[in-house]
Amino acid sequence: MRKLSMEELGRMSVEAFKESEKIPIVVVLENIRSAYNVGSVFRTSDAFRVEAIYITGYSAKPPHKEVKKTALGAEETVSWMHFANAGEAIAALRESNHTILAVEQVEGSTKLHQLNWDGQTKIAVVFGNEVSGVEQSTIALCDGCLEIPQLGVKHSLNIATAAGVVLWELVRKKIP
Repeated sequence: MRKLSMEELGRMSVEAFKESEKIPIVVVLENIRSAYNVGSVFRTSDAFRVEAIYITGYSAKPPHKEVKKTALGAEETVSWMHFANAGEAIAALRESNHTILAVEQVEGSTKLHQLNWDGQTKIAVVFGNEVSGVEQSTIALCDGCLEIPQLGVKHSLNIATAAGVVLWELVRKKIP
């Protein structure tokens, strides 16, 4: 085995990416305190060609030095919008007929691997603060909650890691 060169990977240009069909997923970031986590979510969202990122509250947004450092240019390819709070973002998502799911451990949550998503229906996934998670008031606005099953002691993941797990599970069946 040998590593593939950048040319062999056949990466599309920024322009081609912006014009390409996106997976109908919007990532909502609620009060993410680390700009590095925000940048990492941009990079993951680029990798899985999501529709957009909605940044809410005090989460860092481009242009920001730490977002840029971990996004590695994905802040230029992935569409994003900032909202004062998650409620405003959810209201906008409702207007465009998205199903809205918080990624949180709650009573009656759907285990991520048990979600029946057709890959066509517009969906939004809400990720919360590194310490407090998705706010209860935001959960009340959602259609449901997704939970990443965990087997260890901590029962929590870094938000950037959680976003990678959730986005991979949502798009993996659409990858040829």
